[in-house]
Parts: sequence; structure tokens; C-alpha cells
Amino acid sequence: MNDCLFCKIAAGEIPSKKIYEDDTVYVFEDIAPTAPVHYLVIPRQHISKLDEIDESNSAVIAHIYEVIAMLAKQLGLDDGFRVVTNCGEQAGQSVFHIHFHLLAGRPLQWPAG
Repeated sequence: MNDCLFCKIAAGEIPSKKIYEDDTVYVFEDIAPTAPVHYLVIPRQHISKLDEIDESNSAVIAHIYEVIAMLAKQLGLDDGFRVVTNCGEQAGQSVFHIHFHLLAGRPLQWPAG
């Protein structure tokens, strides 16, 4: 998608504080963190929302969770972490490129909002 903010970040067209990248995913610091650890994990492939996951792209989502688990171990998030994905405007999705918030580093409350 030519005008997608996260596609441009993953392509390096818009600067970000990169945490990790491979051929499938890109991880960077959230510009408005709500926890000491607040990273966004995005696929390089454009998938707009969670409800667009199907058999053609589910391996990408599985890989995202593998990367999240790896990062959690590397970061020493032994006390716990949260992964949040919003689907649609009513759920709070503001960028329509699927993304996963990795949150940790403080006690997290529930419900979140």
C-alpha cells in the first residue's frame, strides 16, 4: 500500500527506533509509549486488520508470535508482558496495518480501557 504509514516504516522510508527485523517482521518503539517496554510488531506484508487473517497469511502471524516470544526472553520479561491487537475503529485501531503492541515493565491493569 503506497500510503500506509507502517509499510513506509518497515521499508525505511519513515524513521523509527528499530528493535528487530527479519524478512517477515519489523519491530520498533512506539512513539507514544504507555509502558516502559512498548514496541510495535508489524508484518512487512500489508494486512489491514486481524479479521483479514486466513490460510494465505496465517504463517506470518505465527512468526510474529515467535518473534514476540524471542524478544520477551531476550529482554528478560520474566515477570510478564502483554500483547494487544485492535481490530477496527471501535476497538481503537488507528493505523490500518495489523500490528501487535508488546507491553511490559510495569504492572498492567485490566480492563485496559
